[in-house]
Amino acid sequence: MHTTAASRSARQRSIGLISAGLLAAGVAASVPAASAADETATPQAPSGADALTSHDAGRYVVVLREPAAAAYAGGDRRFAATRAAEGGQFRADSAKVRAYTAHLEREQEALAEEAGVEPVLSNTIASNSFVADLSAEQALELAGDRRVLLVEKNVARELDTWNTGDALGMTGKKGAWKQEGPRGKAGDGVVAGVIDSGYWPESASFSGNAIGEEPRTKWDISMDAEGNTRMEKLDGGVFTGACEAGEEFEVTLCNDKVIGARYYSDSFEAQIASGAIEMAEDEFLSARDGGGHGSHTASTTAGNIVRGVEVEGREFGKLSGMAPAAKIAVYKVCWEDTDPNTGGCYTDAILGAIDDAVADGVDVLNFSISGATDTVVDSVEVAFEGAAEAGVFVAASAGNSGPDASTVAHNSPWLTTVASTTHVNFENTVKLGDGTKLVGASISGTRLPQTPMIDSVSAAGTDDLADAALCGPETLDPALAEGKIVVCDRGAYARVDKSAEVARAGGVGMIMVNPSENSLDADFHSVPTIHLDEVDGPKVYDYLDEAGEDATAAFLLGNKTDKVTPLPQVSGFSSRGPAVANESDILKPDIAAPGSSVLAAVSPPTNAGRDYDLYSGTSMAAPHVAGLGAFLMGTYPTWSPQDVQSAMMTTANRTRTAEGKGSDDAHAQGAGIVNPKKFFDPGWHIGSNAREWRGFLTGQGLPTGVPAIPATEVNLPSMAQGQVAGTTSFTRTMVSTMAGTWKVKVRVPGFEASVPATVTAKRKGDIEDLTIEFTRTDAPLGEFAQGVVTLKGPTKMRLPVALRPVSVKAPLAVEGTGTDGSTTVEITPSTTGELAIGTAGLAKGISADGSVDEGGAVLSECIEIPEGVDFARFDLDATDDSSDLDLYVYAAASCDPSTIYAYAGQSATGSADERVDITAPEAGAYYFEVDGYAAGSEGSPIAYDFDTFLVGAGADLGDLTADPNPVPTQSQQPTTFDVSWSGLEEGAEYLGLLTYDGALAPTVLSVSTE
Repeated sequence: MHTTAASRSARQRSIGLISAGLLAAGVAASVPAASAADETATPQAPSGADALTSHDAGRYVVVLREPAAAAYAGGDRRFAATRAAEGGQFRADSAKVRAYTAHLEREQEALAEEAGVEPVLSNTIASNSFVADLSAEQALELAGDRRVLLVEKNVARELDTWNTGDALGMTGKKGAWKQEGPRGKAGDGVVAGVIDSGYWPESASFSGNAIGEEPRTKWDISMDAEGNTRMEKLDGGVFTGACEAGEEFEVTLCNDKVIGARYYSDSFEAQIASGAIEMAEDEFLSARDGGGHGSHTASTTAGNIVRGVEVEGREFGKLSGMAPAAKIAVYKVCWEDTDPNTGGCYTDAILGAIDDAVADGVDVLNFSISGATDTVVDSVEVAFEGAAEAGVFVAASAGNSGPDASTVAHNSPWLTTVASTTHVNFENTVKLGDGTKLVGASISGTRLPQTPMIDSVSAAGTDDLADAALCGPETLDPALAEGKIVVCDRGAYARVDKSAEVARAGGVGMIMVNPSENSLDADFHSVPTIHLDEVDGPKVYDYLDEAGEDATAAFLLGNKTDKVTPLPQVSGFSSRGPAVANESDILKPDIAAPGSSVLAAVSPPTNAGRDYDLYSGTSMAAPHVAGLGAFLMGTYPTWSPQDVQSAMMTTANRTRTAEGKGSDDAHAQGAGIVNPKKFFDPGWHIGSNAREWRGFLTGQGLPTGVPAIPATEVNLPSMAQGQVAGTTSFTRTMVSTMAGTWKVKVRVPGFEASVPATVTAKRKGDIEDLTIEFTRTDAPLGEFAQGVVTLKGPTKMRLPVALRPVSVKAPLAVEGTGTDGSTTVEITPSTTGELAIGTAGLAKGISADGSVDEGGAVLSECIEIPEGVDFARFDLDATDDSSDLDLYVYAAASCDPSTIYAYAGQSATGSADERVDITAPEAGAYYFEVDGYAAGSEGSPIAYDFDTFLVGAGADLGDLTADPNPVPTQSQQPTTFDVSWSGLEEGAEYLGLLTYDGALAPTVLSVSTE
């Protein structure tokens, strides 16, 4: 995701969005529009069946040869180039774009008039095209016009399952909206808060009637002259919000749909005032959305029912949020500047928004912004604990760092953390010249005949062939790419930027290939594009090698292969567990929802003039769950946030594997994909409470005044344990929503379970404890066994389970002090006998100090790690605990910073201190970088201390000894041993390891002699 040491993307609390290939840091960057191919493109003449192109009467898309604004690189002296400059962004509202698009509109009108047709839609940004109803003769005439590139039948009707409401079973006679609605009443009387980048008030998704001093609607919604709003809610509470005037935003833009619009720009404005950043041209110091992300999430949560939605000539029909009758309160915390790697969602803004949202009286909150993966002791996570305590249901995005394991964020039990799934197959087919057909993701309605094909390296116009393979800016030679389909690798650059480069070079189509496992995404591209996975991509390259200059390909509309893509699947980008935080003793994500290619409202200026667009990311999944929470609360206003979470999780459906089988991968899907048809009547609620959360926080190192409890004892509708030493048990307290008897069954491969045969509720509100004991049989040590607890009776409920057996459960870290000393280590073995303890170290820390300016970065001297190092730690400690530093560790080919080639680790939480640990690091050169994300009360520069530990790099110090060794053990019985050291130097820090055969990880011993 990050390619240079100078990149600041990872330091921002970034919105969890993948929009047309760009994993946005901070606010989602604008997406360059698609375009038609250059007018010099000349596809190879088709043959055989590919030559048969017939036309009949109907609605058509007519694509002109003259390039659209996003791809126009100049050439007509009347108009300046309009495509984005290298490293910049396309600006649809600039004067030069307005002039050029007006020219394209005139040309379209002239062509249509000559053909005797009336355009119903015109596109000049993403493509130079218009849509019109044509007779067969008109279609044929236009297809032969030299000014026309393509005439294609409108194929929107093929996309009849695109709607996420359809995919979730909410529409139709038996759909959830019909059963619990109607749709137009879903969420009525509920207020949904959205903490994001604002909203676009002119969108139909947010339209409503004006409000004033006189209360209106049955909820008595009103607003005074200062913009203070009031609404009496379904649950008996009162929402008292504010509509804040700002740049291009008057308080009168609020209405009886959007009843709150606050913004939090202090830190952003301070950065501007300091000269560190410049505000983006399309950003607004108000609740108005500059990028589109906030509009997308807000409209997905609770947007109005909008009919006749069209994008790029495609008719999508009716669209709405999950709770279209709910009211929306907007809290803008995310900002865009002129550098796509900066801007962001500032911690103080987030905290202020959470505070205000709770005080205002929202019922649900959507938070599609990234968070820490390795801790819940984080100011934002803790603030959300307060929101949950106040009765606010919070849905948060899991992150977009999949499919790698242990990348999931928002690991707090009071949050509902949402993974992303597919929900529709926007697909077209690549037909290679040898007849091989490969299906991939594509929204294009443009068919290409057999056309010369070339890989981007062969079409390179640069010596940087690695960049050419990615179709980076200015990397293709028009003399080689013109008139051809170009094959590009995914990565580094936004997906739509790659097709823009192909269009710039005169290419007429693009095949984009995943080099490794990842999502397939249908975007609106500059040229017709099909996105292939890591399995089919190599087949294209193999064919290119065989066919050489004779290689061709055609694009066929729809899936013309025998391969069926199962739905829904967890999106490739969706972050996975097991959670690093909580030692994997809480299962995250909690649940999944549609997040790939989701259509919702956006900000037109930064989205190629589109009112609605397809975005992908867990940012898109979370608002589905937030909106469904509002839908539930509109029916059951007294349900707690954890009742809502439980109802959704226990009634969820399994997602599908790539082979079409039901998935048991709880670390990817959580409980499964949310099922609105079932969650209104779950049977039982399994919910945690504030005391448990506080006890959990105490156990995580944040004293709350409540005694610590293990994470496994938090009463969640899931069961997880990262270290199971033979046997473990869970007790879940359940409150019935109806009377009945349920049979209890457990399926976890490699474990036996002791469980009651049934659980019975005599009446609604009965409380029962369900205790399940798991004992390992043959589950592989060190690997998670995943399964499910099922309750079948009047309803069917599923609780996901993830257990990792180990030979011994041991602490990840222990501490000691003194030049001579000892500490006691408690372990729980899985077997009876003896357990040998291995020791490594102690190693003395290499200490340094320094300072960094707010917004600046300091790169260290080279650190050479020799062969045989068991463990490396990079430890950063800010002297001002109210500041925020971030730490990045890089691997380099040599002790020359220009040879840095990869991240070795990073820690970018909202705290002052950061740490990166690397087990068995590869020998070589390393650097660390300290970034001054934000100064604290002591101001800038921010002073820090730094320690580097290399255990195993030299002679062990301190005569580290375990006693007794081996340790006598009894299965499942906790026992202890002492570890001691002597002869250490005063005023230093030391690190060592304690290892155990068959254990998941060593225990890290820290000793301070200061």
